[in-house]
Amino acid sequence: MKITRAGTNPSVKGPVDWFTGSVRIDPLFHAEPPGRAAGAAVTFEPGARTAWHTHPAGQTLIVTAGRGRVQRDGGPMEEIRPGDVVWFPAGEKHWHGASPDVAMTHIAIQEAVDGVTVTWMEQVSDPDYLG
Repeated sequence: MKITRAGTNPSVKGPVDWFTGSVRIDPLFHAEPPGRAAGAAVTFEPGARTAWHTHPAGQTLIVTAGRGRVQRDGGPMEEIRPGDVVWFPAGEKHWHGASPDVAMTHIAIQEAVDGVTVTWMEQVSDPDYLG
């Protein structure tokens, strides 16, 4: 058994190569081998969002606060709210972030495949973000 106390891991600012706007990442857990899952609480200020990306084993988002947006490649932009659980299948290109006027926090859970949890791509354009 392992207990990790809240605040044990330092917060990290979302890198500009992967995010637009102000994003804070609070690491929650990393699996001990042979486990592969990792999780973080991610807070997006209004207008902030990820770049387009994929996950080799998929990703689950659990919205805990605020109002946000998600979109998969070729699909409509959709609003997300606290209590929503979003699943992106393995390899599905997508992005997620806050709404233009309200911050959003979600817990992101993904698994590593051969040490890789995410493949980052191009930034989300303002027209795509605004829908």
